[in-house]
Amino acid sequence: MKYRDYYEILGVDNKASQDEIKKAYRKLAKKYHPDAHPGDKAAEEKFKEANEAYEVLGNEEKRKKYDQFGSEGQFRNGVDFDPSQYGFGNNVKYEFRQGNAGDFSDFFNMFFGGGSPFGAFDGGGIFGRSQGRHGRVSRNMQTPGQDNEALMEITPAEGFTGAEKRISLRTQNGERTISLRIPAGIRPGEKIKLAGQGGPGVNGGRNGDLYLNVEFTRFSGFELNGLDLESQIALYPWEAALGSEIPFNTLDGKISVKIPQGIQSGSKIRVAGRGYRDRSGMRGDLYLKVTLVNPEKLSSSQLDLYEKLGRISQTHR
Repeated sequence: MKYRDYYEILGVDNKASQDEIKKAYRKLAKKYHPDAHPGDKAAEEKFKEANEAYEVLGNEEKRKKYDQFGSEGQFRNGVDFDPSQYGFGNNVKYEFRQGNAGDFSDFFNMFFGGGSPFGAFDGGGIFGRSQGRHGRVSRNMQTPGQDNEALMEITPAEGFTGAEKRISLRTQNGERTISLRIPAGIRPGEKIKLAGQGGPGVNGGRNGDLYLNVEFTRFSGFELNGLDLESQIALYPWEAALGSEIPFNTLDGKISVKIPQGIQSGSKIRVAGRGYRDRSGMRGDLYLKVTLVNPEKLSSSQLDLYEKLGRISQTHR
C-alpha cells in the first residue's frame, strides 16, 4: 500500500495551523471543483485528493493520529509499506466508507474507514488502536460514524434571504439527494450541520454528521467585504457628466441610485444600509463602482452630438 502525504497534497507544512489548512483546502476545492471542469478526470482526481486530505488534517483528532503514524514510520508520499506490520492482518474485516466527494484511497479506508480498528476506538497504540482480550481488536463495540465535511457554494442572494436547496451526495451505495434550509444571513466560512448524514455507525452506532462549509460563488455580480457589498454600475457618458438617477437591482429589490454630476469612471457610490446582513439583522452598505460605457449602436442624432462635442472639446484643450 502507498503512503499518502496529506500535507503535500494540500501544499502546506506539517506545522501549519488549522486555519492555514482550511484555507489551502478551500483554494484547491475551488480550483478543481467538478462544476468548473466538467468531464476532466484529472481535475476530479485532484478534487478527491484535496477532500481526502482535509478529511484527516481538518480534524484535530485524526490529524494527531495521522502525525503519530507518520513520525513513527518516517514515510514519504507514494512510498509502499506493509500494513500488516502495523496490526492489520488478513483475518480482520474492514468496512470501507466513502468521503464527501467520491471514493477515498485504500490508505484512508484502511486507517480511517468506519470498520477500521485504528481511529474508531479510544486507546493506545498507532492511530488509537483498542485491543480486547488476548490482544485481538474488538470489532463488536458500538461506535459512532465519522463526521464529514463538504464545500457548498451559494449566491449572496441565497445567503441574504435564506433558501431551500437540494444537494447531491455521492456515496458507496450511489448518489442520494438531500434537502436543506440555508438560514438567512449566513456568511462565508460558516458551516451548516446535517445531523446523521455523515459516515455510517459501526455495530448499531449512530451515524456521523455532515458539515457543509459555505462559500459564495464568484460569479454573482457582488463581492462581500464584511457586511458591505461591492458591485459595478454602468453609466453612459452623458449620465455621468450631467448626473442622473439609475435603477439598480440589490439583493432585496430594485432601487434608484442618484448619480452625482461629473462623476468619473472608477469612482464609488455608497448606498447606505443596502449591503449584506447577518443573522442578527445588522446590515452593511452597498458600494457601486462606476464604469463608463458607450451604447452598442449610436443613432445619427447621437453621432452628430458626439461630433459636435468633439469639436467643442478640441477648442478647449
